[in-house]
Amino acid sequence: MCGSFVLNNQLRFQGNALFGMVGILCGAVLNIALDPLLIFTFDLGVAGAAIATAVSQTVSFFVLLVMSGLSDGIKMRLKNITLSSRLLLEIVRGGIPSLCRQGLASVGGIFLNNVAGNYSDAMVAAYAIVQRIMMFAFSAVIGFGQGFQPVCGFNYGAGKWQRVKKAFWFCVRFSGIFLVVFSVVAFVFAPQAVGIFQDNDAEVLRWGTVCMRYQLVTFPLMSWIVMSNMMTQTIGKAGKASFLAMSRQGLMLVPMLLVLPKLFAETGLALCQPVSDLLTFACAVPLQISELKELDRKTREDESDARTIGTDVTAQDNSL
Repeated sequence: MCGSFVLNNQLRFQGNALFGMVGILCGAVLNIALDPLLIFTFDLGVAGAAIATAVSQTVSFFVLLVMSGLSDGIKMRLKNITLSSRLLLEIVRGGIPSLCRQGLASVGGIFLNNVAGNYSDAMVAAYAIVQRIMMFAFSAVIGFGQGFQPVCGFNYGAGKWQRVKKAFWFCVRFSGIFLVVFSVVAFVFAPQAVGIFQDNDAEVLRWGTVCMRYQLVTFPLMSWIVMSNMMTQTIGKAGKASFLAMSRQGLMLVPMLLVLPKLFAETGLALCQPVSDLLTFACAVPLQISELKELDRKTREDESDARTIGTDVTAQDNSL
């Protein structure tokens, strides 16, 4: 699994996203096919699901390894493997924001389940369903942000500051439109969406609809939050990126889970995620605007240097 993650990201960042997608999809599709076969046909139960996952991950790794060889990027060679403290530090710095995002999402989920469990099993089930539905759209935005990262990294490394800024605004607008459309449609059809998972429990359906609609009100703000997080992570601003990554599901959500349910009971619990999103957005705006201004400053400096060099060259020509 670790090897698959590395190979997939290597292919993506070298401009071979299609090869990376093929490798990941092979494992996912195989897992879907093997699960019912091993669980029911061969009557292996949970062990069948485990075997299906292990086999699928192994196949995915080798497909990605083959794709890495077929791509026009860096080839995998054992003789090229070396240890470098500088590169290891750079990898750790670049990966910490993702660790914070994934790790604190688990912590937030634990807090959420514990708080929801204080009210009823229906509340726990409702929130679990809503999280699954929202994760569908959120994963799409994360994927779009990951597609933005190579573009951001290429141009930032090349000193094309305005291209970085232009790509950021394009991604914010595109993902923002997607989230607005999704939110409007999901808001209207929230009962039907929750009912797909659970339609025979009125309490689960009622609270699932309420929680989902509350979250959808602030959900479009994720376009700015995610793209800001991806940009700061890519350009090496690990501190800002880690803070943004930790905010939504950790720094903001956990305090809300400790306060709002005590004030407004079940309604307070339903409000925790949208309030957390709003507070995260309020933090992300000034942090990202400062980075965009920094790009403008670097652009002005480059233009000033270019004019100075041009003036010096003209002066030398005239003296000759």
